[in-house]
Amino acid sequence: MKRFDENSLRKLEQLTLVAEQVRVGVLKGDRRSRKRGTSIEFADYRNYVKGDDLRRLDWNVYARLERPFIKLLEEEEDLAVHILVDASASMDWPENEALNKLNYALLLAGALGHIGLTTGDQVTVALLVGREEGLRRWGPFRGAQNSLHLLNFLETGAAAGLTDLNLSLRQYSLRGGRPGLLFLVSDMLSPAGYRDGLNRLLARGHEISLIHLLSPDEIDPPLAGDLKLIDIETGADAEITLDPTTLAAYRERLKSWQQEIAAFCTGRGVHYIPISSAVPWEKLVMQTLREQHIIK
Repeated sequence: MKRFDENSLRKLEQLTLVAEQVRVGVLKGDRRSRKRGTSIEFADYRNYVKGDDLRRLDWNVYARLERPFIKLLEEEEDLAVHILVDASASMDWPENEALNKLNYALLLAGALGHIGLTTGDQVTVALLVGREEGLRRWGPFRGAQNSLHLLNFLETGAAAGLTDLNLSLRQYSLRGGRPGLLFLVSDMLSPAGYRDGLNRLLARGHEISLIHLLSPDEIDPPLAGDLKLIDIETGADAEITLDPTTLAAYRERLKSWQQEIAAFCTGRGVHYIPISSAVPWEKLVMQTLREQHIIK
């Protein structure tokens, strides 16, 4: 995984991750909550009610209007941010490093993690690395000083094995800590499916963004003729003939599959973002995720 340059880091530091549904925590970060609390920054007034803390009475307003008003203060709170990266063998494709799905996913995890850390959020990153190992986890940590440690962790990410998304997501729902804003970056190539795992995370209280990452040749295969295909995760092979009719059927099946995932996500309030690894990560973060109000 390549490092971010200074210009990219400065751009990321101007952004904030947005939680529309999940409840924020109680530690004070750099974000502003819609709730009213005890920070020193003024938000609004309301009429005094018997039992209110007199220390929050605005005596200057009382002297002018001869009516008691309570100062409402804007509370600063942190958000729990969870970034899950599918690190199964199928993510290590294609061999072209610039288009490699795992490299892209790790860069994206670094970008999202840096945004969270620099705005005072509590960030956890987990690599879903196969049935045997389960999860490789970093965090939870907060503070910009931890960004370098996060990038060092992500550089150790390597694809291996067959990830059972349902199993990995169920495990994370039990061990992932405080519910929050959760990003799942995966090619979704999991024979056992994904629905039960996502449902478990939702039941736990997470607000989920699913980034469905495929490589350009998975979206539009450049191959033709008689071929022997080998599953990179299971080793299973199949001999096929790719002609225009077969390719058209493949594209239609891919479209149907993505629509099926999108429908499942939409019905449960999950943000679904299908993306190609040919799309620059900067465009995904700075444009696509902002358009979906996941980042501002």
